[in-house]
Amino acid sequence: MKIILASGNKGKIKEIQTYCKEHEVYPYSQIIEAFEIIEDGKSYQENARIKAKAIYDKVKEKLDERFIVLSDDSGITVPALGNIPGIFSARFAGEGASDKDNLYKLIQELKNNNIKHTSAYYTAAMAIVTAEGDFTVHGWMHGEVIDEAKGDKGFGYDPMFIPLGYTQTLGELDHAIKEKLSHRSKALYLAKIIIETLRS
Repeated sequence: MKIILASGNKGKIKEIQTYCKEHEVYPYSQIIEAFEIIEDGKSYQENARIKAKAIYDKVKEKLDERFIVLSDDSGITVPALGNIPGIFSARFAGEGASDKDNLYKLIQELKNNNIKHTSAYYTAAMAIVTAEGDFTVHGWMHGEVIDEAKGDKGFGYDPMFIPLGYTQTLGELDHAIKEKLSHRSKALYLAKIIIETLRS
């Protein structure tokens, strides 16, 4: 059974394909043309479901076989800055902003508030939409953010995020460590239980 990812983010796609390597996993743009989806939900869960349902409805017109659409909505929250950027993490520096634009805007917000480091956490909500219905799961990763970027691994805010119990950022740590700790891996672990149940 194919798993169709409702994402165009190359970092997310690679991470999910690596974690789900025993499945056929494709970004939706390999099945249908990319199109705009308005993510106007008030939570990660709502946005993940909006994306997954929109992609499912389009893909089912193209595919006759059974498939699953998997959608992830995730971001980082910094309580000391009033819980920003939260669900706006992907467009924190404006519509069409790059990962680096968003990263350096958050670093600047810390500097503007004279914060060198402070607690933060990542959230991932994952929606699974199938012919049998839809499901959602969550994963979290706690740690702290710092007012500089370190390392060139990972993507998004990883170069400024230090996971709990570590002294290096996700931009510096090996991918295997991130895979074990990550909010997305934790959500995927739960999502895979649902996917295996649906396959049986």
